[in-house]
Amino acid sequence: MAAGMSSYEWRFDSGRICLDLVATEEPTAKGHAQLTDADQLAHWLTASGLVPAGTALTGVDARWVGRFAELRDSVGQLVRAEIDGRQAPQALERVNELAAGAPPGIRAVRDTGGALVRALSAAPACEALLAAVARDAVELLTDPEAGAGLRECEGDSCRRVYLDTSRGRRRRWCSSEVCGNRERVARHRRRAALART
Repeated sequence: MAAGMSSYEWRFDSGRICLDLVATEEPTAKGHAQLTDADQLAHWLTASGLVPAGTALTGVDARWVGRFAELRDSVGQLVRAEIDGRQAPQALERVNELAAGAPPGIRAVRDTGGALVRALSAAPACEALLAAVARDAVELLTDPEAGAGLRECEGDSCRRVYLDTSRGRRRRWCSSEVCGNRERVARHRRRAALART
């Protein structure tokens, strides 16, 4: 795990990899933005499942960080515009440009135990990984059913965007265990304070 990152801060519960990338704009508990250096990005690429575990990521550098931050901002603007019923033409154009690239090639290989696992067919290239995330955003936003499930978390001070796939589509928080629990604790404290007065 990258220095200064706890498992609490690295969550992948948005429902889509493009939304998990958008979630990296959220400040950490220490107030620092996530994905600010090559080590953090390399960790995110593997933890998100964009590249298989054990993939050598020696090419990740500050340029990659800047490119992923740019895509994150464009997808975030585009998704929030869709939620609000607005348009974001510049963000849409940028996501489309990146989605036009070829995603990384994959292949099935045997692991040490003999099971088939996914591996990249070549060393990961920044453009190919950006294309995979941008294509995920295009697929999400052009699918009317999935697009109708886009939500912004109702938790205090949380701006995470997630895909609501719950029955009845009444999910209110990006994570019931995190933001939902915070809301329940706050409600309990308010009731306890009123009971004392």
